[in-house]
Amino acid sequence: MNAYSESRPEFDFIDWIKKQVTLRPEVKLGIGDDAAILSHQPNREWVTAIDVITEGVHFTSETPPELIGRKALAINLSDIAAMAADPVAVFLGIVLPKSCGRAYAEQLYAGIFEMANEYELSIAGGDTNSWSGPLVLNVTVMGTVEQGKAILRSGANAGDWIFVTGPLGGSLASGRHLTFEPKLKEAKILAQHFHITSMLDLSDGLASDARHIASQSGVGMIVDTQSLPIHTDVNPDLPEAERVQHAMSDGEDFELLLTVSPEEGERLLSEGIQLGVAVTKIGECTEEVGMKLQSGDALIDWPRGGWEHEV
Repeated sequence: MNAYSESRPEFDFIDWIKKQVTLRPEVKLGIGDDAAILSHQPNREWVTAIDVITEGVHFTSETPPELIGRKALAINLSDIAAMAADPVAVFLGIVLPKSCGRAYAEQLYAGIFEMANEYELSIAGGDTNSWSGPLVLNVTVMGTVEQGKAILRSGANAGDWIFVTGPLGGSLASGRHLTFEPKLKEAKILAQHFHITSMLDLSDGLASDARHIASQSGVGMIVDTQSLPIHTDVNPDLPEAERVQHAMSDGEDFELLLTVSPEEGERLLSEGIQLGVAVTKIGECTEEVGMKLQSGDALIDWPRGGWEHEV
């Protein structure tokens, strides 16, 4: 301790965090001042994602703190992946229950450090507080993407094929929502080798999230229930209609949903696995606005489902 420092638990904790952080070149000033200073290379632009997760909604009081910290960062990285961006820095706002001590906070950060180190981004700042309520984490991730190259939800066209990067359903019940890997590698391969017209990450469930692309692109969608990849976490003994409902509505799969032209779709199916990304075609975008499921020879109404945020 130097002559100007004061030993206080809050400052000691900040110093503990700071000692474990590696700064990327883009982070000119990180933890320790009133604000961080970031820069980026020419012809790059910032992409920013923010998520809040809360005890009792996104995890339980029994969830290990390392997994809570891991998930808090992973879901933001999933948003960065959906824009085909590269993560750079993370800012953390954490409100701890007063019943949790320093050891719990360190375990929480251990999960955050694990993800930050794996994906080479810097913890550049934040704030920690305590209150009499449940644990709340507010995470902001900043990344960069080549100017004009971010993949949006609004670019799908009628006739585009719809793909998903992995199986859906059962994430919450199995605990997979705590341990998933954000699809940063897959997004980078897709963006580099194929013309992706729209993309998002499936956080609230296919039944809910697919509507965002359809609405913002001004298209309809038909998804074939027989083509849906249903995760093994969904009980195989359930009737097929219930298994489809789980795949559509459980949420927190954090796979990528994307659209491409039929020509690019053929190429994606033939070359994707060799490049390191496996995808499944699940449907097509239509000129007629509206959401439908293809079940055998029948077109049925798109189900309500997925996570609905009450505001």
